[in-house]
Amino acid sequence: MADILPPSPLMLREVNGLQVALKMESLQPIGAFKLRGAWHRLTALSDESRACGVVAFSSGNHAQGVAWAARRLGIAATIVMPADAPETKLRATMALGAEVVRYDRATESREKIAAHLAHARGATLVPSFDDAWVIEGQGSAGIEAAEQMVAAGLPTPSLVVVPCGGGGLAAGIALALPDAEIVTVEPEGWDDMRRSLEAGWIEPVGDAPPPTACDALQTLRVAERTFDVLARRGATGVAVSEGEIAHAQRWAALHLHAVVEPGGAVALAAILSKRVTVRPGTLVLVSGGNVDPVAYGAVVAA
Repeated sequence: MADILPPSPLMLREVNGLQVALKMESLQPIGAFKLRGAWHRLTALSDESRACGVVAFSSGNHAQGVAWAARRLGIAATIVMPADAPETKLRATMALGAEVVRYDRATESREKIAAHLAHARGATLVPSFDDAWVIEGQGSAGIEAAEQMVAAGLPTPSLVVVPCGGGGLAAGIALALPDAEIVTVEPEGWDDMRRSLEAGWIEPVGDAPPPTACDALQTLRVAERTFDVLARRGATGVAVSEGEIAHAQRWAALHLHAVVEPGGAVALAAILSKRVTVRPGTLVLVSGGNVDPVAYGAVVAA
């Protein structure tokens, strides 16, 4: 990533009496870490594959990451997005030149729609997390953060608290920082990675999950690939409430002067609520900042 972008900022703040490093992926050009994996995957395509385009599915952040990378590489991109995706993310994806195909997340499978489109067009399917190249690309955030922490006179990461939907970012960080303890964070009712890690096998979200503001983390089932990486590394998981997530967004606005979307704030929520106990060398991923202005204003003003 250093060849195309400077490292995202690392902010240091005191939380529960200790200095914590906050990796601000919310300040990436597309407002999220997803361009890392997208760029790594698309740059690995052959000239023949690039000519046939790419297809991805996403609620918005991976969509923008793929569209951002595709635009710079001259590759046609089609993104399958849920009909209820935030308009902010939809407009941003289209502004980057991608074709958007919408679907009903309650009755249709985005994976099937994307697979059919890719097959019909001879395009390459770029999953949001179930892809070795994507996972490896996301791990660059951990490598950057470790270098920044050492440069700031902090210990190398001993504990990494990371938002988790499908697990691509968490798995990438786990591979990039093999000596650190990894804790995944999900919204309550959508904490299938936590339950899967505790059970030792993949546990899907299940029927009728509760509403959540974390549109970016509404993954119904994690991938074998991401689960396997995290399970082998002994990762654990926690879940945070909607109230704790909103509090973290407000805290970020006040103490970081940063706009953070609900899904991007879950790891921060975990340490602020003391669901995860911080220690020297704690690194927290603030993974995204793409949020509807009206919804964000209501949360911050509450």
